[in-house]
Order: sequence, then structure tokens, then C-alpha cells
Amino acid sequence: MSMQLRSACLLLLFSTFLPATGNGEQKSVPSVETLRNLSHNDPQWLLVQPHLPNPATASPASLEMAADVLRARRFPEDALEYYNFALQKGGQEATLVNKLGVTELEMRNVVAARLYFQRVVRLKRKDAQGWNNLGAVECLEGNYGRAISNYNRAIKLDKERNKNSATYHANLGTALIEVKDYMGARRQYEIALQLDPEMYQHDGSTGLTARLLSPEDQARYCFEMARLYAERKDETNMLHYLTRASENGFDVLTEMASDKVLGRYRKDPRVLLLVRNAQALRSGHSVAEVKGELPPLPPDAHK
Repeated sequence: MSMQLRSACLLLLFSTFLPATGNGEQKSVPSVETLRNLSHNDPQWLLVQPHLPNPATASPASLEMAADVLRARRFPEDALEYYNFALQKGGQEATLVNKLGVTELEMRNVVAARLYFQRVVRLKRKDAQGWNNLGAVECLEGNYGRAISNYNRAIKLDKERNKNSATYHANLGTALIEVKDYMGARRQYEIALQLDPEMYQHDGSTGLTARLLSPEDQARYCFEMARLYAERKDETNMLHYLTRASENGFDVLTEMASDKVLGRYRKDPRVLLLVRNAQALRSGHSVAEVKGELPPLPPDAHK
């Protein structure tokens, strides 16, 4: 998993929250050690554990690789331990601290993650990944101005190294959505798509990028993605994102009325049908239960 907090990584943060208890009941939260011991009951642990290197004799590279495997297999507490073993043996500090921060962030330990990423950029002021990951922490905590600044810094440093990370641009677009700069967000998403045409399709749902947003802005994000795919004549993805926008309560037909790119699809039966299906979903009915004609169009803003 990349240290750049790609969408699949961020998705994990929100899909693993502990469920709330009802009736105001308070339950004790298991300790880290308890959770770690429970995780060792997983059959995968029996496959991984025998192959873990001896921290006393293994090289820093072997210890880091073991930590990477533990993180990928969802044993984050053990991964943290092995990253620290690698640090103690003289491993690459900035790289390992970045990985420690990402692991803490996956465990929802935002304060610890911030400290690690701050340490990274103190060690290497030109570490683009460190600034990007620090931006992700700021975005999670609602500090969007700082997030935008950190993402811009990551993008600038990346370009200085003759690299162009689609992830950094996508993350910046997400932060711009939060401050209602939709045009700026659209530009960043377009750049991200140019750099990596498949980056929004890696997990089939764009993952955490959308989940970082409020429900309202998540719907706007999907609409902006639909617009980008419409510009590219990719109707399959355009309809996919229009569906998601509509299911999240966005009035796609009204918004399309004043949009030059999507406006030509406003009367498309496929669009009218997806709006109808989304209305059925939001009302709690099955699509088959919704009778009648397709939904009427709102007034055309161009008339």
C-alpha cells in the first residue's frame, strides 16, 4: 500500500469505525494489546508469524519488509513494532517514520500520525510524501486551509523532482471541494486524470476521496467527476458518477440545466432513469415499487 494515502488506504479509516452502542450504553474500549491479541486469532497470523525475522539479527530492510507485510495483512500493531525495530537497527528514518504515520492513521490515531508526519518534514523539508500525508491529517481534522497549503507544497516538490503524483492533485481537489472552490477542484481532478487515467477506478468506488467529504460535498464531488468524464466522452463513468451524485441527494437535473458540458445529456433517458432510481432508493422503496413516468425536467436555465 502506498505511503501517499491513496483512496483505498483512506477508505479503511472510515470503514473500520467501532459501531455506536444504543440507549446511551457505555462500553469499555479494548486496549491496544487486547486488540492485538485478538487479531492473532486470525488464521492469517499463523501464516505470517513463522516467517517474521528475528529483530535481534535481521537487517533493517528485512524488518521493514516484514512490517509492510504485517500492514498489508491488517496487523497494524505488529507492523508498528517492526517499523520501530527497523528504525532501531539504523533503517532509513524518513521513510520509516512516514510508514509509522500512515499506519497510525489507518488505526485512526490522528494525533500520533500528525507527530510522525511533522517529524518527516523536519527531517526532510523537501519530502513530498510527508507534506501530502500531513495535508491528509489536516483534511481529516477540518483544517482545509492548511491541507491545501500542504498539498500544494507536495505538488511543487514533486515537480521539482520531475515527478507528477496524481494522488497529490486528487487530494488537493478534495480539500478544494470542502471550501466550495468547485472550479479549482475540477482543475485538480482533471490533472489527476491526465496523470493517471485509471486512478479513480482502482477500487471501483473512488474510495476515501469521497468519504473525506461531508454528504453534501460528496454529492458535489461525484457531479464534478461526472462532468470530467462527460468531457472525455466516457459515458459509462459519467453515468456512474451521476448515479452516485443523485443517490446522495444532489439535484443533478437542475444542475445540468446550466452546465454546458452535461447539459446535452439532461434529457437522456438513461439520466432520467438513474434519477428516478435514486429517488426510489432515497425514499426507501425498491425501484419496482415506484410507478409512473420518468421524473419531469426542472425548468431549463437557458430558456
